[in-house]
Amino acid sequence: MASVIDICNKALDKLGQNPIISLADGNKAANLCARNWPLVRDQVLREHPWNFAMKRAILAPSTDTPAWGFENQFPLPADWLRLSEIRDLSTGEYQVESNTILANSDALYVRYIFRQEDPNKYDALFVDAVASCLAVELAEPLTQSTQKKQLAMQMYAESLVAAKRIDGQENPPVEYEEDDWIKVRY
Repeated sequence: MASVIDICNKALDKLGQNPIISLADGNKAANLCARNWPLVRDQVLREHPWNFAMKRAILAPSTDTPAWGFENQFPLPADWLRLSEIRDLSTGEYQVESNTILANSDALYVRYIFRQEDPNKYDALFVDAVASCLAVELAEPLTQSTQKKQLAMQMYAESLVAAKRIDGQENPPVEYEEDDWIKVRY
């Protein structure tokens, strides 16, 4: 099982840097890891509907209503990172705005990517991808080498492709409900 320190050290290894013991070590590498880790984690989580970071929820409308265009607004959960799917939407129309979903429904059935903060839940290939992304962020300030940053970017792109491919193979294809726009074409 990986820890945040393990992931940070994997990123530092990719750059040929010394490992850290803790995010509070006080050295440059630890400070950069502490500052960049949560941002990089959320960035990579948003890039794909990872199986380990997927949740379902039924959202209830808030008492506030949108100024125009929709009947209800639904506050997003606190751990929300990205919408994956809305089911049972009466009109098929919705809009994500300002930490809410606007829709003409009484309830929303959503699947979404959430902020999974427990690295013990991460897939091994995701760990490599997020460590590679972190290496991209750390490369310039730690090595002062644009060549190392380019290499880290290449490693990230390759690890992300592999992680997405394997993650996507774990589930059968998702069949989405056809809305009126699609049905009319037949």
